[in-house]
Amino acid sequence: MAAPLSGGRVVVTGGAGFIGVHSVEALLDAGASVLVVDDLRHASYRPLPGSVMLETVDIAEAAARGAIEAWKPTAVLHLAAQGGVNRSWREPAMDAHINVLGTVSVLVAAIAAGCRRVVVASSGGALYGAARRLPTPEDEPSQPRSPYGTAKLSIEHYLGHFTRAGAIDGLALRYGNVYGPGQDGTGEAGVVAISSYRLLSGAAPVIRGDGSQTRDFTYVGDIVAANLLGIASTVTGALNIGTGVETAIGDLVRRLCVLAGYRDEPGHEPLPTGEVPRSALDASLAAHRLGWTPAVSLDEGLATTLESFRSQVP
Repeated sequence: MAAPLSGGRVVVTGGAGFIGVHSVEALLDAGASVLVVDDLRHASYRPLPGSVMLETVDIAEAAARGAIEAWKPTAVLHLAAQGGVNRSWREPAMDAHINVLGTVSVLVAAIAAGCRRVVVASSGGALYGAARRLPTPEDEPSQPRSPYGTAKLSIEHYLGHFTRAGAIDGLALRYGNVYGPGQDGTGEAGVVAISSYRLLSGAAPVIRGDGSQTRDFTYVGDIVAANLLGIASTVTGALNIGTGVETAIGDLVRRLCVLAGYRDEPGHEPLPTGEVPRSALDASLAAHRLGWTPAVSLDEGLATTLESFRSQVP
């Protein structure tokens, strides 16, 4: 049975983060009641709507499970994670604690609360690694090249286990490289946000390596649409959520430079360990099973994102 949006009770873990705030806003607009579970370590500069209940706890701890169970949700949207490939190499144990143990804890809480519908954020780029087929379909072997990607693969295995056991109806959405307003431009992940922040603060954007590595940049509004369709559906398994288009990092940064009126050359730094050379996701299965297709072009999304950062840069 599909989880209702209007009148539904939805837990959003990581709901104070970048994708989370956008998803919470959309869920409220759809008529759902929302509980956010978030430790606020990676909170977006976009504030949560005032009507949302917030439990400020570590997602892997018993207090988070208790909050989820007490809320009695009709659906769980699990977005809480420690993001960043580089950070996962530096702190693989912490990465596993938050991303793997945290997810298992959320799944156990959903089962205890009698909640059937669980939608989990996964990662297309980090999961497939150096894929043989581009755009990459869901049946491509998973070959993660970082602890972060390995954690996402583990998450999907746990989700599949509990789904096969009949305890939940779980769906993993394998996002492309998500960007848009509200993303942290001062961190180490999210080239669109970081480049936008640097350009508007008068600093040179930075390209890793020669910039030829490609990514599937997917606008946050399109990701949110997939999240809501996923919650409202009965589809299980894993689905790619991306545009199917490869964009080179160097080309992306130069497009942002043009939009910002920046005329100097970008800086360069070495590629990090485990960098995926090319990535694009075949989302035709999501179109068929969810009725989802991306609606925002890269040029439109970049312009909107850059403009959103103007009020955030000192």
